[in-house]
Amino acid sequence: MATAHAIHVSSRSGRRAIGRGWVIATYVALALFAFWTAIPFLWMILASLKTNKEIYDEFTILPKTIYFGHYLGLVTGNFMIWLKNSLTVGIVTTTLSIVLGSLAAYSLTRLRFAGRGLAARGLIFTYLVPGSLLFIPLFQIVSSLGLSDTIGSLMLVYPTFTLPFCTWMLMSYFRNIPVELEEAALMDGCGSVGVLFRITIPLSLPAIAVVALFSFTQSWNEFLYALVFTNSVASRTVTVGLTQMFGEDVFFWGQMMAGAILAALPPVILYTLAQRAVIQGLTGGAVKG
Repeated sequence: MATAHAIHVSSRSGRRAIGRGWVIATYVALALFAFWTAIPFLWMILASLKTNKEIYDEFTILPKTIYFGHYLGLVTGNFMIWLKNSLTVGIVTTTLSIVLGSLAAYSLTRLRFAGRGLAARGLIFTYLVPGSLLFIPLFQIVSSLGLSDTIGSLMLVYPTFTLPFCTWMLMSYFRNIPVELEEAALMDGCGSVGVLFRITIPLSLPAIAVVALFSFTQSWNEFLYALVFTNSVASRTVTVGLTQMFGEDVFFWGQMMAGAILAALPPVILYTLAQRAVIQGLTGGAVKG
């Protein structure tokens, strides 16, 4: 019996050792993956803090002195105009996506009308259409409306690819809200629009946070439409403006890296502030629907 007990203790110790080995291997793999992912960002930061001489002539991995001239050049140049344009387009696109997406999602989940299922499936089909197939007809529409070379054209076009996803996301979340809450509000004299803005939307704030971040990030990072629909310096966005930081065959890597870092800050800040709501919204919307 003592032998059997010793074997049992030995096997349990072996399993614990194997478990600790897997934990250590997992942490090592995660550390290597995090380091590999962080290398491009570290390289961008270091390049933005080097002088042009250290970048082109005397190559060094670490800057000999911290140089902020590239950032000062961006702040005093056209970059701030591009940053303002991107912020304006992103805020307007996000607002439209939230408002119109909430109305559409509530209609498709709570109201009964002919073609409701077809309209819901059409949202997915619309979202799956590649943007490269649509920019020519969209450009014709924008030109006919007299919005060429304006940020207004981007405000009109960007909801075409953010709104379908936002509507579908909110539909999945609205289905998880008990109908009894809305029925009680209707019995108390609240209309359908009042139920949406007083009951449904307050209970769906995590999903709305996901929708807002998705819409803002998509509009902030979009390049093709911004390149086609805007031409002048005053109407460019950050993504297009960064590609203009070169002269003939010379790339101004210091300014480009500094601009890329500044352009990445708004989405990073938003995700950092709203990460808990994003996780709740993604998991809540994935339960049903």
